[in-house]
Amino acid sequence: MTPADVLKFAQENSAKIMDIRFMDFPGVWQHFSVPIGELSEECFEEGFGFDGSSIRGWQPINASDMLVVPDADTAKMDPFFEEPTLVVIGDIVDPITHESYSRDPRYVAKKAEAYLKSTGIGDVAYIGPEAEFFIFDDIRFDSSRYGAFYEIDSIEGTWNTGRDEGPNLGYKPRHKEGYFPVPPMDKFQDLRTEMLLTLESLGIDIEAQHHEVATAGQAEIDMRFKPLLTMADQLMWFKYVLKNVAYQNGHTVTFMPKPLFEDNGTGMHTHVSIWKDDNPLFAGDLYAGVSQEALYAIGGILRHARALCAFTNPTTNSYKRLVPGFEAPVNLAYSSRNRSAAVRIPMYSASPKAKRIEFRTPDPSCNGYLAFSAILMAVLDGIENKIDPGDPLDKDIYGLPPEELALIPSAPGSLDEAMAALKEDHDFLLKGDVFTQDAIDMWISYKTEKEINPVKLRPHPHEFFLYYDI
Repeated sequence: MTPADVLKFAQENSAKIMDIRFMDFPGVWQHFSVPIGELSEECFEEGFGFDGSSIRGWQPINASDMLVVPDADTAKMDPFFEEPTLVVIGDIVDPITHESYSRDPRYVAKKAEAYLKSTGIGDVAYIGPEAEFFIFDDIRFDSSRYGAFYEIDSIEGTWNTGRDEGPNLGYKPRHKEGYFPVPPMDKFQDLRTEMLLTLESLGIDIEAQHHEVATAGQAEIDMRFKPLLTMADQLMWFKYVLKNVAYQNGHTVTFMPKPLFEDNGTGMHTHVSIWKDDNPLFAGDLYAGVSQEALYAIGGILRHARALCAFTNPTTNSYKRLVPGFEAPVNLAYSSRNRSAAVRIPMYSASPKAKRIEFRTPDPSCNGYLAFSAILMAVLDGIENKIDPGDPLDKDIYGLPPEELALIPSAPGSLDEAMAALKEDHDFLLKGDVFTQDAIDMWISYKTEKEINPVKLRPHPHEFFLYYDI
């Protein structure tokens, strides 16, 4: 859309409010609203002012003024607000210099796409994330100086087989047995369908929805692949829609990677392909029907995987998921069809257009703009430097004897380890000024001070179980 198109679109939909949204540094959508009378073609150049010091990981108080400039191409009508509301996603700029802000995640994604084109390797990177999530009926938690707890409940939770539900009608998926059961075992078919249809009403193409492996309402809705920036925008709409549809129906959705102990965690397997002149770059006649460029791309991901985890698995909770035994790809190897490998080459179709690589380590707690950009930069580094991924591992990695397993590199065991890896290995991210040193330093600093250290310093409830009587 052009700015003029947006004005017409707003008028056709009787919009009374314009809602402006942008991404904070950790990865949560922020917004403010203005009367529709403030909408003009000029605002797509001049932007709207706000306090950047109140946004996590951004400006100091003495340099707080920032502008958010709406992107006309992102205009949609909000499906939840009571009054007709036009939504536009904005880019962050400096109010004095009008330069794009280096810590704006969306700007990083734009630069990643531009860098791809500058290399001559391709002209578009397609991203297809498989974002899993949990649907719960109740969630309670607290963390203070004198206590901490959490408690989850779900009509589907296998722990509720003995609960008095007046009456309890059963059909609750057992741990690790939630993959594809029909109703009444699957109790959220209609809810997921409402989510799917709401996403489609926003122009987001959906391929499938289904129950996932874990008990207690684990689910997945797959979006059709799109160019990197478009998909990063869509991922924010995706989370927004799922949370609000669930909320309106008396449920709550979380994208936490590991909310349940001793059951599968929530991943976001991310499919990547590069095209040039409308031709798929990763299709070929080598292993699993891929090209040499695809193998080099895999080599780039595997070489930089530990650093990538700082963006693709950016929470302390992420590493509760990245453990053996729960289908999580903790071992840095590649294969076709083998879901125990960190990088998989899907074999569903022989069509060259379907040929892609799947990075299985990421989870949906990530900031999509940063995570997708980092993955693309690793892919490009692999292709540019002809990084050999080695031989594929076409066997169940989880079943390997210890001596063989020891030879396979593994993902970081904690967010602390991931940040240390990023600190040591980030030159590939600096190419084309896609990530700046300032942005990387701030990411490491923020995650360490606001997440790693606070979690590290607090007693865990299970420690009382283990040690109170010691």
